[in-house]
Amino acid sequence: MLNRRTLVGAALLALAAGPALAQNSSAQDWKAKYPELTLGVIPAENASGTVDRWTPLTACLTKALGVPVKLRVANDYAAVIEGQRAGNIQIAFYGPASFARAVITGVKIEPVVNQKHETGVSGYYSVIYVKADSPYKTIEDLKGKSLALVDPNSTSGNQAPRFFLHKAGHDVDKVFGKTFYAGSHENAVLALAQGTADAAANFWNSDTDSNLTRMLTKGMVKNADGTPMKQSDFRIVFKSEFLPEGPFAVLANLPDDLKTTIRQAFVDLPTKDKAAFDKLSDGKDLDLTPVTLKDYQPIIEMLRHNDEQRKRS
Repeated sequence: MLNRRTLVGAALLALAAGPALAQNSSAQDWKAKYPELTLGVIPAENASGTVDRWTPLTACLTKALGVPVKLRVANDYAAVIEGQRAGNIQIAFYGPASFARAVITGVKIEPVVNQKHETGVSGYYSVIYVKADSPYKTIEDLKGKSLALVDPNSTSGNQAPRFFLHKAGHDVDKVFGKTFYAGSHENAVLALAQGTADAAANFWNSDTDSNLTRMLTKGMVKNADGTPMKQSDFRIVFKSEFLPEGPFAVLANLPDDLKTTIRQAFVDLPTKDKAAFDKLSDGKDLDLTPVTLKDYQPIIEMLRHNDEQRKRS
C-alpha cells in the first residue's frame, strides 16, 4: 500500500533525477545533430608532424564529448577559416591572425582557450632568422634579398612582420627583393637552411621553445653534408612586439551545452590527459587560459592596417 511517506520519497527522487534526466536529454539532442565532430588545425608544421601532434587531443575530446572527434589537417590557413564558415569544422585551432581574419570576414566563432607557455604568458613573438654565418645583422642588411614567409594568414609568418616592420619604417615588399610563402613554419626554416631564402619568418616563444628548437630536436634541420644544424647556426635579426597566442575556437551556433562541454574538456585537458596536452608543445606549455574576442582586438586592428597598406601599394 502506498502511504504518505512513500509518495513523498518518490517525489523527492523524481526531483533529484530531473536535472540529470534533462541534461542527458539535452546531450542526446545535440548528439543526434552532431554524431561526429571535426577538429581543424592550421598547418603550422608539415602534415605528418601535425597528425602526430594533434591525434592524442582528438582521442581525448572523443572521450570527453562522447562522440567521435576527427582531425582535419588543413592544406593552408584559409581552409580552416572556410571550413568553419561552411560549418564543416566545429572546433578549430587558429593562429591569432587567421582567427582575426575569420572574424573580419564574418565567420561566427567563439574563442575558447589558448596555450600558456613555459614563459608564464599566453603569447609569443614573430622573428626573422638568418643563418649565423651570413653577413646579415639587421633588416637593412637584407635589402634586395629573399624572405621565406609562411602563409598569408600566418601571424608570425606574415602579418606581424609586415605590421611591425612597417611601424619601424620598413616595407617588406620594398626591403626584400623576393618574398614567397613556404606553406608552413617548418618549410620556411628549411628554405633558409637549404639556401633557397636568405631569411625566414617564424614564431618564437623563448630561447628554449620555438619552431626552430622543435625542428632541431626532431633532427629536421641539416647542413648540406647531412650533419645536424644547431641553434647557434641561426641568428635573429628582427623580433616583433608581444602577440597573443592563437585560440581554440568553436562555432557560435553550436548548442550551448555542447559548447560548455567542449570548453570544459579543454580546461580539464592539462590535468586529465597530460600526455595529450604535452604533445601539443613537446611538453613546453604550462596550461590553457580562457580567452574572449576582446583578447584578439589588437590582432584584428593589425590585419586591418595591413589590408589598408596593401590597398595603397
